[in-house]
Amino acid sequence: MGIPVLIIGKSGAGKSRSMKNCVGKDFGLIRVLNKPLPFKGKLAGNVCTDYGKIKAAVKSKQWPKSIVIDDAGYLITKQFMDGHSTTGKGNAVFGLYNQLADDFYRLIDCISNEVPEDRIVYVIMHEDVNEFGDIGPKTIGKLLDEKVCLPGMFTIILRAVKGERYVFVTQSRDGAVSKSPDDMFPEIEIDNDLLLVDNTIRQYYGIENPKNQEREDETL
Repeated sequence: MGIPVLIIGKSGAGKSRSMKNCVGKDFGLIRVLNKPLPFKGKLAGNVCTDYGKIKAAVKSKQWPKSIVIDDAGYLITKQFMDGHSTTGKGNAVFGLYNQLADDFYRLIDCISNEVPEDRIVYVIMHEDVNEFGDIGPKTIGKLLDEKVCLPGMFTIILRAVKGERYVFVTQSRDGAVSKSPDDMFPEIEIDNDLLLVDNTIRQYYGIENPKNQEREDETL
């Protein structure tokens, strides 16, 4: 059983930025959008929008123990944009929305139930505000929101926020969905650092990864 972690936030709030300390560590990156990262250095991985290939990667023992699916919400967007103009109307449109929800749900279910037990998969998505003012992951249509309840599939949801500094919010605040075990993180706001998050989660669950705790030799 793997650990899926949802990260949400506005554009520019630091979602991708949080990976900058993961360069050179045991992290793999699946980019749904082929765009440059907002920091120097590279993370091993590839650009992919195919659900089957993404599920194969997160299950593969050849991939690093920590994997990030960046801009994961665009898996839904791409599938919608590729299909809506040729789908037709009525039941065909409803079928498209069913497929969107089904495919994304099965990806998260795969992470939870089919990946190695010491693997953490970070699913990064933009945030959205519903008609009640609640803030959660941005999807298309209401099927994922109402029928699946996407946040319910995650034990850990972090919200990237940029104020005076970049931070992750670890518990619900300001009408936004964020959550984690009470004693996992020391504060409601923590540094925007995915390596720190990864080590903290691993220590909490007893699945430490020595490769991510190694420190570079310091020159005196």
